[in-house]
Amino acid sequence: MTVKYDKLYSVIADRNVKESALASYAGVSRNIMTRIRRNEYISMESIEKLCHALDCRVGDIIEFENEQKKLNIQNRRYLGNKYKLLDFIDETIAKYCPDTHSMLDVFAGTGVVAYHFMDRMQVITNDTLYSNYLAHVAFLSGDEVDENHLSMMICAYNQLTDKKLKPNYMSETFGNTFFCEEDCRKIGFIREDIEKKYRAKELNERERAILVTSLIYSMDKVANTCGHYDAYRKGVEFDRRFEMLPLDLSKKPKEANLFFHDDSNKLALNGDFPFADCVYCDPPYNSRNYCDLYHVLENVALWEKPEVKGEARKMDRTSLKSRYCTRSAASAFEELVRALQCRYIVLSYNNTGTKANDRSNARMTDEDIMRILSAKGKVRVCSKKYKAFTTGKSKNSTNEERLFVCEVKR
Repeated sequence: MTVKYDKLYSVIADRNVKESALASYAGVSRNIMTRIRRNEYISMESIEKLCHALDCRVGDIIEFENEQKKLNIQNRRYLGNKYKLLDFIDETIAKYCPDTHSMLDVFAGTGVVAYHFMDRMQVITNDTLYSNYLAHVAFLSGDEVDENHLSMMICAYNQLTDKKLKPNYMSETFGNTFFCEEDCRKIGFIREDIEKKYRAKELNERERAILVTSLIYSMDKVANTCGHYDAYRKGVEFDRRFEMLPLDLSKKPKEANLFFHDDSNKLALNGDFPFADCVYCDPPYNSRNYCDLYHVLENVALWEKPEVKGEARKMDRTSLKSRYCTRSAASAFEELVRALQCRYIVLSYNNTGTKANDRSNARMTDEDIMRILSAKGKVRVCSKKYKAFTTGKSKNSTNEERLFVCEVKR
């Protein structure tokens, strides 16, 4: 990432301010001004002093030429991620759900399905995990952000040195488990600084969501795991070090999207969801709760610094447990379907059934699904062979992803 200060010189020329006078008023050294003339990096502290002196934002005086790799919404390891099935989902909805102009994704996960459709229609997302909700706001919102300001912050975070960072909640809780001690200090400092700047109104809601999502996605790229956070690998060297990467925000929404963060059944029963032409449902299939698998990232997203327990350092997740991971999954789904206001329901559910180990077996039978959806309207089933992402012992070579498409009775 290359930094350029041409905008700064335009500002001081327009205001007829000399470099020396600006340096004196801002309280920065001549060495800092020399680094600026050379288009070299300076500290975030110095940037903030210059912005305060000129009464402007970072984007008014700095530009970045981004040579750094950017993170896309699918660049996170996540069980059940539908990124490789997007064409199948798109073709099915185009064929069997005509005139769809709005979509409600009630179990949105990281948001890849809603993101796929957002340049064609309004999308509404919901997920119980706050870390996923922030990703939706970051990638799917059209609210304005100062990308130069965010780039400068990420650049400053990456220049932090271990020696300057004190122990913090992250290092004391997760040091040398999922991440090395030094990276934990950096992650903890960054997360605290984001929250501090948000409370001081230096960041708007989407800018905060972008930075936290960038932090979480970057953490996941170097985490000492096999793909989830149920456990960490012991006795290994931390050969991958944390670097905070920016998000790719180039895709723009067609309309103003809506984002929810609550239990889907509760929202549907209360009438909080607006009417949507198509409701896409991708509930948990088995007994593995996502709050257990991604508790570290959820902890960082919430940043409430709770007490943790056990070898994996898990916080209390009682309020995040899903009925769809229990034997009451069918009754929960029936309750949801009855409450949904829409023209079509598309349920994504694989054919695991009882083919895998017990924890991976599906919690709803095909008979349950057909009975529940048929009461709502006409149902057809589309299927595609698919090798699912797994980090456990489950092996199922005949895995198929099915889309149950229900045309709701009018």
